Amino acid sequence: MGALRVRGAAGAGAEDRPGLTADEAAAREARSFGESTAPVREGRRLTRRGRLVTAAALLSALVMAAHTRVPNGFGNLGSLLETFLPWLGASVPVLLALAAVRRSATAGIAVLLPAVVWCSLFGGVLMDKRSTGGDLTVVSHNVNDENPDPAATARQLASSGAELLALEELSARTAPAYERALGDVYPYHSVRGTVGLWSTYPLRDVEPVAIMPWTRALRATADTPKGPIAVYAVHLASVRVLPSMGFTTMRRDEAAGKLADAVRAEPLPRVVVMGDFNGTADDRALRPVTSQLRPAQEEAGDGFGFTWPASFPMARIDQILVRGVTPASSWTLPPTGSDHLPVAASLRL
Repeated sequence: MGALRVRGAAGAGAEDRPGLTADEAAAREARSFGESTAPVREGRRLTRRGRLVTAAALLSALVMAAHTRVPNGFGNLGSLLETFLPWLGASVPVLLALAAVRRSATAGIAVLLPAVVWCSLFGGVLMDKRSTGGDLTVVSHNVNDENPDPAATARQLASSGAELLALEELSARTAPAYERALGDVYPYHSVRGTVGLWSTYPLRDVEPVAIMPWTRALRATADTPKGPIAVYAVHLASVRVLPSMGFTTMRRDEAAGKLADAVRAEPLPRVVVMGDFNGTADDRALRPVTSQLRPAQEEAGDGFGFTWPASFPMARIDQILVRGVTPASSWTLPPTGSDHLPVAASLRL
């Protein structure tokens, strides 16, 4: 009976020992029976070990899955997130490595969730959708008004074999250089403000498109062997990320709205809109334009086709958008003297 009384006292709960926590009471009870408390402590450590990694994985998956619900109020956070959304996938290998370092199976399993969400969003983008053929090759390039060698850039672009070439960010200093360098290959061209269009086919009905107070867009009809096509060369307003204001896109968004109106009123059934949009095709603020057209890269590209900055491309802000024609393939060209990569597409008319 005495032994039983000792065991009952040793097994008393923490409530019978006001100064002890539950863990301390369990440890004392284990010691009274000659048991080791190490497995208990180790189990609790393993459970706690991956909590932060697990939480980060769940947050990453939630942000990707619900990115359209991120508000575009102060700072335009929604548009900023959508501009660089594919890069959230970089969190997966980082979190997986941290889960391995922490030796947490729970965290490792949790990291699968953002991986699945990312693949559901962008898995199709990684597939090579390019095909052969095409009746018309078009190229667009923001040549950078500070380009140190416009003539070399022009020669690179002419060697692409494009029948239509749209250039953005021309200046009074550089435009003549492009006209001289491209003249032998492209007998037809027109420059309006800071944008220009060069063509191997006749151009007519060339006119500026009033998307901003100064001319940063033009529209022309290109008379191809398979009939006329409406061609737009555009350069939407620049954007900035400022600590006090966030993602400043107001002027760009206003220009996109005016461009959308012009595209909506376009009478020709076949339309090509190309240029520097200072935004990706996923950016909700550009939907007035992108909802009317199809991105060539998404339909006939291989990968994301990032174009900016040229030294380490992180976003595709240069676009070739179409209506009434079928992209056969879409790709980026090698770097020039610009901070953007040129974009190209082969189109079936």
